[in-house]
Amino acid sequence: MTPSPGRAIHPDLRPAILAWFGARGRDLAFRATSDPYAILVSEAMAQQTQAARAAQYWTRFLEEFPTVGALAGATPAAVLRAWRGLGYNRRALALRRAAVVIVRDHAGHVPDDLDALLSLPGVGPYTARAVAALAFGRRVGAVDVNVGRVLSRIVGGSLGSLGASELQTIADASVPAEMPGAWTHALIDVGATFCGPRAPACEPCPALPWCAYAQARPGTSPDPDRAASGSARAARERPPPFETTGRWLRGRLLDLLRDASDGTWATIPDSLGGHGREAIEAALGSLTGDGLAERHPSDPRRARLPIA
Repeated sequence: MTPSPGRAIHPDLRPAILAWFGARGRDLAFRATSDPYAILVSEAMAQQTQAARAAQYWTRFLEEFPTVGALAGATPAAVLRAWRGLGYNRRALALRRAAVVIVRDHAGHVPDDLDALLSLPGVGPYTARAVAALAFGRRVGAVDVNVGRVLSRIVGGSLGSLGASELQTIADASVPAEMPGAWTHALIDVGATFCGPRAPACEPCPALPWCAYAQARPGTSPDPDRAASGSARAARERPPPFETTGRWLRGRLLDLLRDASDGTWATIPDSLGGHGREAIEAALGSLTGDGLAERHPSDPRRARLPIA
């Protein structure tokens, strides 16, 4: 499927964005590698986590698990310990399961086929396309939230202007044959640097001359994205302090289990922060349900990270 001329990027946009990226793109550690396994790890880490923060953990993780085989052979507990600080811990277990499948079904080599990548545990459309483009030079558009904002505004004129299917078609068609990896990073950086969700910085953005959104922003007219987001913010209640949330409690319980040596049962306290026994039991039950913890078979007040 080819996008209509009115719903495609201008041909001059690519060289402008790539030139900006070459001069000012973010210097992130994992961008220096072409190893498919290392790229898969980086993309798993960057899901729901800022890229700069993920890059801080990436080198350490690869030092502990330098190959697909090393990760596949590790216990879930070891992987969860190495993941400490990144959050969204189910990603760590999914990455380990993907390594097991790669060793079992692909002779220990990350597959270069998009369908095969999509079949790996925890690998969705963005991650599969990012690995295909960055590691194997495939002309596929990896659409994360940053890329989605950039292309929706450039081509459609506003957030939400493109359906998922059309957005993917435009993203695929935008990828240059000679630099698919650099293009993937460049669009992500444009989104992270200029094209924020609520207050885009259009004037310094390299896409400015070809962006439908920027061209429709006269100073006396309301910004449709900003107005919509402002209304949504006003309608939302102020969130509770993080320490009172179940997510905080789950994180503290996981850290307690991480502090115990492999296979050792940790004693769960009756209170943690401002949370009592009932809340702790609910959080520990959800961790167990997600495969992130194991309960002692005879003592409900003891738990550990999974070892198999």
